[in-house]
Amino acid sequence: MSPFRASSVGLAALLLGGVLALPVLAQPKPADGALVGPNGMTLYTFDKDTAGNGKSVCNGACATNWPPFMAADGDKPAGDFSIVTRDDGKKQWAAKGWPLYYWAKDSKPGDKTGDGVNGTWKTAKP
Repeated sequence: MSPFRASSVGLAALLLGGVLALPVLAQPKPADGALVGPNGMTLYTFDKDTAGNGKSVCNGACATNWPPFMAADGDKPAGDFSIVTRDDGKKQWAAKGWPLYYWAKDSKPGDKTGDGVNGTWKTAKP
């Protein structure tokens, strides 16, 4: 086999391997009785949202403390997971119709310090 042909075969294998190794689209997943984002951080729901209405009421300063779990343009709803549109037009994941958020004060995967904050924030359950 010529060196050119061998390197072409190697390059093709490398490119194909890269395509096969693309990450799965980011969706919430269950861990230790809670839903977590792809970073392993706990996700939360907000009682002031209305399940199934397709929007989030946590915007502005609220979203600074409770960052929304954003959906990428190519993400697609599946099963209990849907996508809502935020006031700024960006997309956010929801579970069973409830928009999902992170808590800014959680510092590592497994933290659930946002559960019960102000009596309106709850750990999202699978």
